[in-house]
Amino acid sequence: MSEELRGNGESTAFVPGHVTSFFAPYPDDDPERAGSRGAGLTLTDGVEVTVRAAEDDAPPVTLDGDPIAMPPVEAVLDGLGVADRARVVAESDLPLGTGFGVSGAMTLGTALAANDRFGRKRSANDLVTLAHRAEVEAGTGLGDVVAQARGGVPIRLDPGAPAHGRLDGVPATRRVEYVTFGDLSTAEVLAGDTDPLVAAGDAALTRLVDRPTLPTLVAESRRFARDAGLLTDRVREAVDAVVDAGGEASMVMLGETVFALDSGLTDAGFDAEACRTCDAGAHVTG
Repeated sequence: MSEELRGNGESTAFVPGHVTSFFAPYPDDDPERAGSRGAGLTLTDGVEVTVRAAEDDAPPVTLDGDPIAMPPVEAVLDGLGVADRARVVAESDLPLGTGFGVSGAMTLGTALAANDRFGRKRSANDLVTLAHRAEVEAGTGLGDVVAQARGGVPIRLDPGAPAHGRLDGVPATRRVEYVTFGDLSTAEVLAGDTDPLVAAGDAALTRLVDRPTLPTLVAESRRFARDAGLLTDRVREAVDAVVDAGGEASMVMLGETVFALDSGLTDAGFDAEACRTCDAGAHVTG
């Protein structure tokens, strides 16, 4: 198959970070149907992924300059038929493993950039499906990829890749602050009893759909974290401090991380990072 290589020898994609506020996991034998229902925020802090030709003395995948093993990224390259020819260089505003969807961003960004770099001529939905499938099979995410592809404040009404999933959104944009205390294992949480997650996530989704606003989303996220038994002591203390100061905050799923609207964390005395909700979804930048 012929390829149309970009003249500059590389392609770059930007993928927004994704804060999941609540979710209900829906596994399936078909990874394209598997996924989650729920809602969250995409962020202007995200991941920039550059794909260029492989180099003999360079690691195949790096994140912020360090070599990293990333099975879903490798699966995407394999799915596009370029695993032996591509090098992936990712730079992130966000820490890995703390609930910002960095793995999903790297995977989706790789799909978009590699498709462009090597002229694979795949459609947007095909690339999102490829990335979603890779994340599900690797056990690193269920809903980040489809949310990051959409951008904004996505509501995942039905699980799965584009042919199966259904999305809506909260029509709003806002300043967002966040502070991270540590990481949590998505795989470990999903390996346990997920019935409480499904019950709490579906209930939160119903209430958000009835009143699709950012304050509702954050309030339902707090209720979900409590009902699903996910709150750690440090997260609970930070969330309570923001609420006591008159702000809106909750836990990021899944990470020992707190997010707040506007200046909620700063007002509560935390040294927080700040960005905004990202109006655009994942896209090739050059």
